[in-house]
Amino acid sequence: MWLIVHLLIITGLSVRVLLRPHRDPASRIAWILFIMALPYVGALVYLMLGEVRPAGFSVRQRLPDSSQPLSSGSVTESVKIPENASPGFAIGASISGFAPVGGNTGHLLDDSNSTINAIVADIDAAIEHVHLLFYIWLSDTNGRKVVDAMVRAAQRGVTCRVIVDDLGSRDFIRGEHWSAMGRAGVQLARAQPIGNIAVRILKGRVDVRNHRKIVVIDNHITYCGSQNCADPEFAVKAKYAPWVDAVVRFEGPIARQNQQLFLADWLICTHEDCRELAHRPMPQLEQGFVAQVIGTGPENHYSATPELFATLMFSARRELVITTPYYVPDDSMQAALCASARRGIATTIVFPARNDSWFVGAASRSYYSELLDAGVCIYEYVGGLLHTKSLTVDGEMTLIGSANMDRRSFDLNFENNILFHDVHLTQAIRRRQEGYIAQSKLINQADVAAWSLRYRLRNNVMAILGPVL
Repeated sequence: MWLIVHLLIITGLSVRVLLRPHRDPASRIAWILFIMALPYVGALVYLMLGEVRPAGFSVRQRLPDSSQPLSSGSVTESVKIPENASPGFAIGASISGFAPVGGNTGHLLDDSNSTINAIVADIDAAIEHVHLLFYIWLSDTNGRKVVDAMVRAAQRGVTCRVIVDDLGSRDFIRGEHWSAMGRAGVQLARAQPIGNIAVRILKGRVDVRNHRKIVVIDNHITYCGSQNCADPEFAVKAKYAPWVDAVVRFEGPIARQNQQLFLADWLICTHEDCRELAHRPMPQLEQGFVAQVIGTGPENHYSATPELFATLMFSARRELVITTPYYVPDDSMQAALCASARRGIATTIVFPARNDSWFVGAASRSYYSELLDAGVCIYEYVGGLLHTKSLTVDGEMTLIGSANMDRRSFDLNFENNILFHDVHLTQAIRRRQEGYIAQSKLINQADVAAWSLRYRLRNNVMAILGPVL
């Protein structure tokens, strides 16, 4: 009887793994081997982590309302996009439904503290509403600055809405500052609430998180980048500090797209539909660059995020520069990055030398040898934890936002990015990337060859486990 139950568990779960839609073969094999090796533990882990079923969301709610224009009179009917940039914007539109819009301006903030100071200044100048969404909000100096600004705004009659991830900001939610905002009239919501852990597991993976960082003020100002609401010293993981982020402050129609992304999340969290805010008229803006919000998450079509990265890689004609803290690619994205270097594109990628996730750091290094063989220049940043997620193409086009180049951002997290085509702002991003490179160590094949057998074995094992975790 025990043997029959044992075989039924293995067979039943293996069939379930094979029948799950949109799972790449490597992931299927990894899960089946894991279940066979540890049948009961494997069964429990698969039910907890093997299937992405984010709780409390509807595909129809998450997508933009395509029946209405984004904002009346805000954009010319035809937006001029250079030929080499068209594939990137096209794939972006296929992912979250937002068309590229013109008439935008942007400014790269100097550092994490400057970003918080700029956000606080904009909150203090707000006259209608302030919308904030952060994966992590800490009760440190910068976190309290934003809390105080939100309290001031709410007290003078500005509508303030805040979303934080229930896991990423769990300590903040339990603290006095969360309550203080609520007492002042700030409307508060928790994304992907955990609640009773046993019940939550039945609804879907606990680690499907809202990783977005969105700031929208008065419908025309928005921020996009990698920074959470915290000090660069990042007290919860201080030994990796400083956390090095990049954020751009945008003005123009692009704010309406980030607005709609925020309001879709607000609808999921609170069941309050405020999406009409994103369709209010705004003045015609003749000058400015083309930009597009690309919101990704488990509700998108399979491989949406890797397709975005790969498309941008293939669109490069001269130069491709990437910074990312977490690199656990699928086969297609790894191949696209290698192909970029092999076809003569100056291809550079910068990682942190010390990663706050030893698992991801090890998995990332398993890909170094292949990248180096293809001609990719690899740097490891030594000035802290490089947390900036940026990709620049030919010094003209940039993708910046919250998405990492790893399986979690591909399959599990809700992310937001902005793709824009503007030489001036992209050059500012490039100078920032060059600053990172100046504080980095160049990695070559001799460095990789010097790794011990045990070290290489650990890295490769972690890479194999990537599709599982």
